[in-house]
Amino acid sequence: MQLIAENVSIGRGERVLFGPQSFRVEAGRAVVVTGPNGSGKSTLLKTLVGFVAPIGGRIRLAGAFAAYPIAEQCHYLGHRDAVRGTLTVGENVRFWCRFLGGSEEAHETAVERFGLAGLTHVPAAYLSAGQRRRLALTRLLAAERPLWLLDEPAASLDAAGTEVLRQVMAAHLARGGLLVAATHVPLALPAAIELRLGAGAGTA
Repeated sequence: MQLIAENVSIGRGERVLFGPQSFRVEAGRAVVVTGPNGSGKSTLLKTLVGFVAPIGGRIRLAGAFAAYPIAEQCHYLGHRDAVRGTLTVGENVRFWCRFLGGSEEAHETAVERFGLAGLTHVPAAYLSAGQRRRLALTRLLAAERPLWLLDEPAASLDAAGTEVLRQVMAAHLARGGLLVAATHVPLALPAAIELRLGAGAGTA
């Protein structure tokens, strides 16, 4: 599978933030989107998933299941953790597993991988910011999706949490997954392509 952007321009209203530009994300590859605040990193991810229409150009998936919308084949993680504070850690993860079509085994794997196994009965409202972010990240393991679109995924994570996230992302890529991440924090992903937004930006 491939994520293909053809002559895509994105923006807010009439203001163009990026493009027109074309790029392609191959299976097993990651694109790391960087740039200053306000340069359009979040808008680019929202455009890729289909929440915001591009000003111009076309975004599509090629390969298996290409006829399905991108939103149905991706995990999108935005700035908000989308965690229900009145539910326990375990109840939040189980909700995502059921909603996304995951299994009980996936629930257990996600909780264990992100270091939340000892907190499953704790209401999410009592978690620290870093714990809430780890809880939000369990969605990535709740059910398989070929494309991950992640907006500042390491926000609020300490060094140990960031390393776990890096390992989870690297494992996804090793399975042939695709990943686009907007970040201010170096993620050290293998063979990642940098896409820099902002004045004088380009690709590296």
